[in-house]
Amino acid sequence: MAMGPLITAAAVLGGLNVLLLLPLLGVWVRNYATFRTGLVAGLIAFAVAMLAENAIAVYFFFSMQSFYAGDPHVQQAVLVLRSLQFVAIAGLSFTTLR
Repeated sequence: MAMGPLITAAAVLGGLNVLLLLPLLGVWVRNYATFRTGLVAGLIAFAVAMLAENAIAVYFFFSMQSFYAGDPHVQQAVLVLRSLQFVAIAGLSFTTLR
């Protein structure tokens, strides 16, 4: 069964989230090596958790298509959540990499 457009968009956003988190993680690891503060360690933990969550979500989008395909409300909810996550990570990326 092919993925619908909503789940395809959610999978793309999950992939974009992974791509945005990689440079953030790199910056925060470099900053931790320099400053060794708890705040930066917390940012690294956040990035690792979000990176793992998004990578696993993208894997499940492609391996369990039938799970998401059954209910259009589930597809909409997943897309909204991925969109909100993308906006949050993009804003964090903008302020960190600026």
